Amino acid sequence: MEIELLKNISPVGQAFIATIFTWLLTALGAGLVLFFKSINRKVLDAMLGFAAGVMIAASFWSLLAPAIEMSAATGNIPWVPPLIGFLCGGFFLKGADSFIPHLHLGQPLDKAEGLKTNWGRSVLLVTAITLHNIPEGLAVGVAFGAVAAHLPSATLAGAVALAFGIGIQNFPEGAAVSIPLRREGLSRWKSFWYGQLSGMVEPIAAVIGAGAVYAMSSLLPYALSFAAGAMIYVVVEELIPEAQSSGNSDFATMGTLIGFAMMMLLDVALG
Repeated sequence: MEIELLKNISPVGQAFIATIFTWLLTALGAGLVLFFKSINRKVLDAMLGFAAGVMIAASFWSLLAPAIEMSAATGNIPWVPPLIGFLCGGFFLKGADSFIPHLHLGQPLDKAEGLKTNWGRSVLLVTAITLHNIPEGLAVGVAFGAVAAHLPSATLAGAVALAFGIGIQNFPEGAAVSIPLRREGLSRWKSFWYGQLSGMVEPIAAVIGAGAVYAMSSLLPYALSFAAGAMIYVVVEELIPEAQSSGNSDFATMGTLIGFAMMMLLDVALG
């Protein structure tokens, strides 16, 4: 993405373009299923750990830290809006988890969460990943919306860095969806279709997030921390447990450290 080309586009358009990029990387990751029927479990766990590290770093450097700065600049008690938004984000996703039928990777069908349904296993798996991609799209959307509000702590380069980091971690996420589906008997193309489909929700969430905070800039500290809380929920609820479930904790932990360091580097260097 060329930053200069984005400057003359509305924040909603910027967020949409940025999350089309993140979706494309999801599709590229899912495309690995066209060449491989399986993936080494140690590699998969390291990839999941990497995604977790990126999301943890993005939650603080790109979302919570700007929210705290914005709260202080507007005369509010600095920690109140971020605290409220962060907890609301986590509880919102918990509510969605309890309501929407879905199934985590590696779990048997009788462990499906949410309301009871007759949906097939593949649909439940994709629903889980799709549900947990919403915070990523929302995070990118509110980051670009914050730039449009001309707040000192929000920069276009920082928003682009966030989108780039999330896009990179979407690559292993796409593979983590499509390859297990292939292993369970779906065709290569159907596994690819479901894998990339999980990333399509991100542009929708980004447009909603950017539009909301652009229209009501007073929501920004709450919106940024809401996205952070939702992303941390995904990390703790899904990514880390799945990465640690096969006994490859060293690989998962190193992946997390590398992912965190890369996102921190991107945000500090570009933001």
